[in-house]
Amino acid sequence: MGETMPESSAIKKAPEGSRRAAAPGEYSDRTVLIVDDDPAHVQHVRQGLAPHGYRFREARDGAQALSAIREHRPDLILMDVEMPGLGGVEVCRIIKANSGDGGFGFIPVILMTARQAAGKVEGLELGADDYLVKPFDMLELGARVKSMLRLKALQDTLVEKNRELDRANKELARKREELLALSRTDALTGLSNRRYFEERIQEEFARARRYRAPLSLVMLDIDYFKRVNDTYGHPFGDEVLRAVAQVTRARLREVDMLARYGGEELIALLPETSPADALRACERVREAIEGLQLEYQAPDGTKKEVRCTASLGLASIPSPSIQTPEELMRSADECLYAAKGAGRNRVRQHEE
Repeated sequence: MGETMPESSAIKKAPEGSRRAAAPGEYSDRTVLIVDDDPAHVQHVRQGLAPHGYRFREARDGAQALSAIREHRPDLILMDVEMPGLGGVEVCRIIKANSGDGGFGFIPVILMTARQAAGKVEGLELGADDYLVKPFDMLELGARVKSMLRLKALQDTLVEKNRELDRANKELARKREELLALSRTDALTGLSNRRYFEERIQEEFARARRYRAPLSLVMLDIDYFKRVNDTYGHPFGDEVLRAVAQVTRARLREVDMLARYGGEELIALLPETSPADALRACERVREAIEGLQLEYQAPDGTKKEVRCTASLGLASIPSPSIQTPEELMRSADECLYAAKGAGRNRVRQHEE
């Protein structure tokens, strides 16, 4: 049990002049939790601090103190060291062990005891922010409380500034990712753009060579696309290009990279894909494009179904004649022109 003392011994009386009511200070909206099993001492502390305008909460033991902390989140705790059950030292240890963002946060603790200064070092080592030995002067108590509330206010400001900084950093990172994505994306089709493709092919080619893994590259060109633009106009040509991009993307795997390489030409990287598997993928893409049913609406309101096809060129490594990313692209491009020369709407594959 904490020491129950007469008023005169528990707390020293302040000089007569200091008893005049003071105007509430800058921390008048702060909550002080007083934890002591001696009701008389609690009342004395409240009376001594009342002129400062603080809000008060009370607890009679350690268990009540922890409940009050969870419920009210006080700004300062004045706590007796010796109480029934869970003592002040144990409660202080729990508070400091849970001072992170997911716990109580920072709450300064002033321990109060009737013991002399011999226990002061122990109390501070256990995590207390300050230590008062009864009987203490009310002016000293008021100064200590104000000092701790100032520390609490500074800590709260620091925590909030850190949170604002964290939010700003996250927003900055999000904007950076958005800008990076935009710099890598073709605005018309939503596919990767040529610049990003040229970065990736270097990486994927090097990785395939390092791990001796297959890598296939597909070049795709929409057949007679100029005729589509000339007949139906560029806006409808853009619709055709978007539709082809969408259906091609849907026929490839998530790990495959599809980019708009220029004009009506698309290019795809297929990691870990053998020539036979890549050929099957190309045929799926070609058939899907051939099956597209696009509707053109003329200025007079009449509608017409428009069909389109594509030619595809395919090259893969490992291959004795392909030693660089540029040679891989050149081989696929040659196969693409071979497909066009053979009548279009077909796939041609690089062969040794």
